[in-house]
Amino acid sequence: MGLHVLVVEDHAPLARNLGEVLEGFGHTADYAADGVVALHLAQTQQYDLLILDLGLPRMDGLEVCRRLRAGQARRVPVLMLTARDALQDKLAGFECGADDYLVKPFAMEELLARCQALVRRNGDEVLRIGSLCIDRRSRTAERAGQALRLQPTGYLILLALAEAHPRVLTRSELTRKVWGDEPPDSDALRTHLYQLRLALDKPFATPMLVTVHGVGQRLVSDA
Repeated sequence: MGLHVLVVEDHAPLARNLGEVLEGFGHTADYAADGVVALHLAQTQQYDLLILDLGLPRMDGLEVCRRLRAGQARRVPVLMLTARDALQDKLAGFECGADDYLVKPFAMEELLARCQALVRRNGDEVLRIGSLCIDRRSRTAERAGQALRLQPTGYLILLALAEAHPRVLTRSELTRKVWGDEPPDSDALRTHLYQLRLALDKPFATPMLVTVHGVGQRLVSDA
């Protein structure tokens, strides 16, 4: 079934290209070139997905997303597109209610795959793997009913692994998902994984965060 997508992008050639690709795969697209129009359309029309640029005239994408989430009875997935790839920019986007974040430039194949994945997950705000529950809306996680004390980066790592479950994420994949094209020094991921293990596994008998030597990391169910 085709999706009804709102493309919010002030760069006309990119907006046109996005629309053509979406329509080529059987979807329909509406367009908005500024934040005020985008918010109005999102609040008055029924969309399956919003593709939302951050750098918009009149109202930026963060404020559009924030206002949309504040007054939205039906939660529509939001995929943010931006050239801002710093970790703090990503965290700001998620804090405003974005569901995913894609850094420009990007491959259209990846955009389409992310769109489909977001729509499949829509309506299910909680990811469950065994006794682990991750609540995307509140950006919290618990295991066996016990709240996990996670740092913001640890939450992003856990979410990326949960969304990939049961697949292994390589070190480079995990780094790219969390930090984009500006990865930190080589010890940063190791440090965050160690802290995540302390929160996720140390209080419990069965570890869920597993290192696949020579490949990467993955989550395993404890059920």
